[in-house]
Amino acid sequence: MTTEKSANEKAGNLENLEEFTDLTVDVNPELVKICKDSGARTEEAKAIYMKSRTMIQELIGNKTPEDRFRQRCVIATGDLSVADIMRFMHDPIPAGMEAIKKGAPIFVDISMVKAGITKAGHKSEIICVLDEDPDTEIANKYGITRTSAGFLAARDRLDGSIIAIGNAPSALIMVCKLIEKGVRPALIIGLPVGFVNAAESREMVRNLTIPIPSISCVGTRGGTPMAVACVNELVAIARESEE
Repeated sequence: MTTEKSANEKAGNLENLEEFTDLTVDVNPELVKICKDSGARTEEAKAIYMKSRTMIQELIGNKTPEDRFRQRCVIATGDLSVADIMRFMHDPIPAGMEAIKKGAPIFVDISMVKAGITKAGHKSEIICVLDEDPDTEIANKYGITRTSAGFLAARDRLDGSIIAIGNAPSALIMVCKLIEKGVRPALIIGLPVGFVNAAESREMVRNLTIPIPSISCVGTRGGTPMAVACVNELVAIARESEE
């Protein structure tokens, strides 16, 4: 205990902080100047973001708005192959931009997705559906997952919203069921990850009888980083369109 306390006191008494603050990348002023990502707020952060973005643009292309989402998901995962598995249905980018500009709420399946979404550059409330059934009353009554119960509890507020799911296939299946019963979100970002119903839930989104704009992928991959990347890229594009 004494050793730990001494170490903490020593760390707290550091006087020459400059020895810890060398930049980890070279800062290109021209690239920093054109960085519009709301999550990058310092010169080093902007330089890192733009260096990554420039590299990925050269590798997977930069011709369409969809390419921008592919780029961001590649950066988020460190996996070039995710660019090939992404699917964009029913003009999701214009639909999502319009929803962001209106300040539509963003409903997410887990707290990690909520934490990752930028809070700057938009006025949308970010709502984790786990908070919609806080006492798990619905989940326990019907024996369903907490995320499914959360979307069920929030059903009356989903019209016109953006739904971003990065973890729970069961939640995406619930959203599909609600859509078939009349719920109309503006956009679904359906990227749950896993081996049980992940691929199937996304296929359900793409095959809805009601054509809801969506961003999804095929196979077992996906996850919180991709869902967050898509929302943040949507915010960036919406903000740029108003400048």
